[in-house]
Amino acid sequence: MNFTSAELTAWIGSFLWPLFRVGAMVGAAPIFGSRVVPARIRLGLALAITLVIVPLLPPGPAVDPLSGTALVITFNQLLIGLALGFSLRLVFSAVEIAGQIIGQLMGLGFASMIDPENGVQVPVVSQFYSVCAMLLFLAFNGHLLLIEMIANSFHTLPVSTHGIPLDGLRALADWGGQMFTGAVLVALPAICALLLVNLAFGVMMRSAPQLNIFAVGFPITLLIGMIIMLVTLPALPGQLSAMSDQIFSLMRYLVGGG
Repeated sequence: MNFTSAELTAWIGSFLWPLFRVGAMVGAAPIFGSRVVPARIRLGLALAITLVIVPLLPPGPAVDPLSGTALVITFNQLLIGLALGFSLRLVFSAVEIAGQIIGQLMGLGFASMIDPENGVQVPVVSQFYSVCAMLLFLAFNGHLLLIEMIANSFHTLPVSTHGIPLDGLRALADWGGQMFTGAVLVALPAICALLLVNLAFGVMMRSAPQLNIFAVGFPITLLIGMIIMLVTLPALPGQLSAMSDQIFSLMRYLVGGG
């Protein structure tokens, strides 16, 4: 089989550059890019998504694949995919931080386990909230919205030498502050309740110094923390949905979709 340079250039423009963008998004996004997902599965998923959306994409630029322009285009596609996947990861990081805050206040900061998503040790409460966030995200069809977002990005930000503008990258960096804000909002009921419990223990310690507050306080704090988690857990879907809506709006802004 013989391929002309024009045919090779057309193939790269119509398939390979979209694959770079989709593959970078799959590798950076949560759930898809989890360490428990084998690299072959991630590559197969990126290939499958690319094959499905390629017939719907506008024609790619006719650029020599060995030129400097082709390297710039490749870098921009990787950057766009990484930015989209990283944006969604910020939402899950907010939930994980909220779990860490609650775990520390409950006295379960020492109880940690390996997080298969990131390959690091995290408190068990944080891992519990992370798993809940993943299940809720799948229940909201968030994975389908993410695929739709990457497909629409080729229309609002076509394959070219132009990538994400500096204002978009600055907005992505600024959303890091909102990540901590969302974490505090998720953990705020537990923070307030456990703060009152600790204040009550402080008053008891002052009024009855002979009371062994460490032997009594830990099981009570742990029990109250579990009750607070049980009571506030139904509010997690609404909070996760609100943060997801904000991050998808940020994704549309990054790729020029308004």
